[in-house]
Amino acid sequence: MSLDFLENLASDYENALLQTGFGKFHLLLLTICGLIYMNTAIGVTIISFVLPSATCDFEMTSRDKGWLSASPMLGMLIGSYFWGCLADTKGRRIVLIATLLADGIFGLISSFAPLYIIFMFIRFINGFNVAGTMGIVFPYLGEFQPTKYREKILCWMELFWTFGIILLPGIAWGVIPLKINIGSGSFNYHSWNLFVAMCAVPSLLLGMWLFAFPESPKFLLEHGESEKALDILVYMYVKNTGNRREDYPCTSLREPDRTIQRAGEKSVRSLRFRKPNELKLLLLEIWTQTKTLCKKPYLKNTFITCGIQFCLTTSYYTLMVWFPELFQRFDDYEKAYPGKSASVCDVSSIVVTNSSFVGCDSAIDQQVFLHTIIIGLACIPTSFWLPLCVHRLGVKFFLVFSLTAAGFVTIGLYFVRSSLENLILSCIFEALTSLSISTVYCVMVDLFPTNLRVMAAAMSMTFGRGGALLGNLIFGFLIDLNCIIPIIVFSGMLFISAFLCWMLPSTGSEALD
Repeated sequence: MSLDFLENLASDYENALLQTGFGKFHLLLLTICGLIYMNTAIGVTIISFVLPSATCDFEMTSRDKGWLSASPMLGMLIGSYFWGCLADTKGRRIVLIATLLADGIFGLISSFAPLYIIFMFIRFINGFNVAGTMGIVFPYLGEFQPTKYREKILCWMELFWTFGIILLPGIAWGVIPLKINIGSGSFNYHSWNLFVAMCAVPSLLLGMWLFAFPESPKFLLEHGESEKALDILVYMYVKNTGNRREDYPCTSLREPDRTIQRAGEKSVRSLRFRKPNELKLLLLEIWTQTKTLCKKPYLKNTFITCGIQFCLTTSYYTLMVWFPELFQRFDDYEKAYPGKSASVCDVSSIVVTNSSFVGCDSAIDQQVFLHTIIIGLACIPTSFWLPLCVHRLGVKFFLVFSLTAAGFVTIGLYFVRSSLENLILSCIFEALTSLSISTVYCVMVDLFPTNLRVMAAAMSMTFGRGGALLGNLIFGFLIDLNCIIPIIVFSGMLFISAFLCWMLPSTGSEALD
């Protein structure tokens, strides 16, 4: 079969998708996917407010906080590949629903955990589920979009991440300062427990709302279910245009060649995994897809995206989780030594070793909440800049520029001498790195075909969460001892990820130009 013929097959679906128009369905889909991504931002960074507020209840040292902040990352490390495998074999929508509902349920359970080790284990499970949501929502949204609109639509997701970063400290500010003390003995329920429970509710609501949305038609077509795919396209057409189903111009969809199965071969999508043989077929399919990603023509893109994710998330998720803790330490220092300046490293070592700080006070100063909200607000300009200018400047420009600048900003953290300087650099860091996180997901939708897309995202996320796990452990162990080491490591990681982004091929509108 010639390459031209295969390209014609692919264009059949593209043309059918264009005929559905752009309207109510796409706006609703962007809304729910954006809210899911916003909820993911809350789920990833919620631990940042638990670290200072639960210090007394769990009697945590900096090392304990490092392990606690790393536990969700370990869950994400394992969950990324697991959920990615299921999403590429069973479907995007059903896996998204499962991860959202599971995240909400375990989030509620974690709010009642009486011991540090139990809370840490349940947050590990939450990380396991959040990984599936984060890795699947971009491919799910992107597969409903025509190629010429896909990149811009996906870039708008960055704005929802920013809203999540702003909303989280707002919820924390409204709940954590409340005087709540319920229970006795080993069990106590405080305001931070209520905060954790409240942050779990959106996952449950979004998971139930997602039942009203269809499976990705591109995924169904790739798995030989062309009639179901066509029904979804017709549904999109009716929702977008208000016309009758009979007015939709496409009457059939031609399946890509790779979906044609040999006689007697059982579709992995139809398996229920109740028998050992069916599980064996799933594992074989996963192994086949993994090997495909590690061979030409996908090997280079797989290597680059995994490297970018590892280096970027090592720096981003570590510093993002620890920013409220650093703000709290600056606040404690400036109260004890008014008018005296000190670096981040000096503040951390003095706060831990000086006898004036002996005792336990888990109250978070209001300035910490305000500073974290300001960090989120600082991301709004770049969140609009990305989708409005992505066609003109290209995603590679945004990635290379933002990561290089973020590397220099990270170095600058060593030279700050006040909480204000720390806030300014933190705002710039968050605005640049969060932009990069979302842009990498946008690129991956175009780099890999439908049957490998979520698996590729899962593999890269596995490397990324491994980096985040490592980064949180390094920061927790060294912040009180020699914090210049993690600063150098994180800035170096950002420079490496910028270089890898420069090596990426052109995608989306860039490839069409």
